[in-house]
Amino acid sequence: MKETIYANSAPNSFVNVGVLAVVSAVAMAAFPLLALMGSILGALLSPSPGWATLPIALMVIGTAAGILPVSRCMAELGRKPSFLLFMALGIVACLMAGQSLYLKSFSLFCSATFLLGVCNAALQQMRFAAMESVGIEHGPTAVSIIMCAGIFAAFVGPELAVAGRHISAVEYQGSFWFAAACLVVGAVIMMFFYTEAPQRAGKIAGTPRPLGQILSNPTLILAVASGATAYIVMSLVMTATPITMHLHHGYSIDDTKWVIQSHVAAMFLPSLATIWLFRLFSIRGLMIAGLVCFCATIGIGLYDSSVMGFWGQLVMLGIGWNFLFVSGTALLPSTHREGEHLHAQAFNDTVIFSTQAVAALSAGWAVSIISWQQLLLLCLLPMVLISSLLILQRKKL
Repeated sequence: MKETIYANSAPNSFVNVGVLAVVSAVAMAAFPLLALMGSILGALLSPSPGWATLPIALMVIGTAAGILPVSRCMAELGRKPSFLLFMALGIVACLMAGQSLYLKSFSLFCSATFLLGVCNAALQQMRFAAMESVGIEHGPTAVSIIMCAGIFAAFVGPELAVAGRHISAVEYQGSFWFAAACLVVGAVIMMFFYTEAPQRAGKIAGTPRPLGQILSNPTLILAVASGATAYIVMSLVMTATPITMHLHHGYSIDDTKWVIQSHVAAMFLPSLATIWLFRLFSIRGLMIAGLVCFCATIGIGLYDSSVMGFWGQLVMLGIGWNFLFVSGTALLPSTHREGEHLHAQAFNDTVIFSTQAVAALSAGWAVSIISWQQLLLLCLLPMVLISSLLILQRKKL
């Protein structure tokens, strides 16, 4: 099968990658802000405490539901106009969230978080746009740069949530004004994105094959499974950790916050080194390293329930997520023909974020009926699946 062929990267091809990295760092800050405030505000606005996490769940569902519309829009309009369009949607959603606090409307707040999820579906495509801007040999470097931008967003978002708490008469309304401002700044920077970057050469004539034929490539299935496994395991463990630590084990909210912050940092900090790790270990080697980190997460969790035990679990969880997700993303461009990239990317992200939504929604339920150790062992199921695919996939990656 003839695979995707990229043009040799020119020196200025990384200009696009730099623009996308800055946009991602600024615009994506809105989502850690929502991750911090969503459940807290949900508890204040909802008619019942049982609905407190619904806004966060709807953001994840919005991301999964937005993949296909975003992909279709990008196929029709192109990357740059689509990014600008969905960032505009995100700005409206942030303003809706702020207004919902003024009106004390839980339904409006939930609608806003769902729309922010759709915006997130578009912003997630930046890693693909970055890879398309450079030669295929530099794809892992491009996606690592985009992932590094998440470090900035992960720390700035929560700070903006706190900074905006009292800037209006309605508590936390200003936090969402700051989130909207992040998206506005991101949209302005996006204007510097080159729409005719040195991308692919040797285009294949004709229309894309049916999705079933595209999926006949086992390497594509491995790429998708790598990203899906990363999100299933990460979402199950991370979502259940605050409940387990604070409610079941009685650890302080400060200890719980420190563990979660360390986890978020561990998710993105490895991207500073994955450029070199790809060269040393290859994509397959980095996938295996991610699975080893997940095994460490389970091993620590089975035998150590102290604060430091949870810290060790969540740090290894973040590193494992990074290795598997970045590896799957870097592998995807080599698994399909020219002109089929949007189909492959849409399928990849639909599977990844749909499974994330299921895992996030299931975590609270699971930890209430089974033990923490049993939940960790449940994570072995997707890990066994991708391990089997790695064994069956003998092609050099």
